[in-house]
Amino acid sequence: MDTDLRKKYWNENLKYLSILLAIWFLVSYGFGILLVDELNTIRIGGFKLGFWFAQQGSIYVFVILIFVYVRLMNKLDKKYGFNED
Repeated sequence: MDTDLRKKYWNENLKYLSILLAIWFLVSYGFGILLVDELNTIRIGGFKLGFWFAQQGSIYVFVILIFVYVRLMNKLDKKYGFNED
């Protein structure tokens, strides 16, 4: 394979990783720790929203981000011809 093509592939992969990790950091650290007092003024299902993000929300977002990453990588593999189909 062409070295330039591999570098483009890897750079795009790193861009996806950076964006998804930033989202996860924002949700887990930002919403679960830094903004917990402000979010606790909102209630969902009887639970404070800050508590929900700290206990469950960040886990749900992480699992969703895994599926998003898989989908993005499948598209990226097809774009650069690295797919296994």
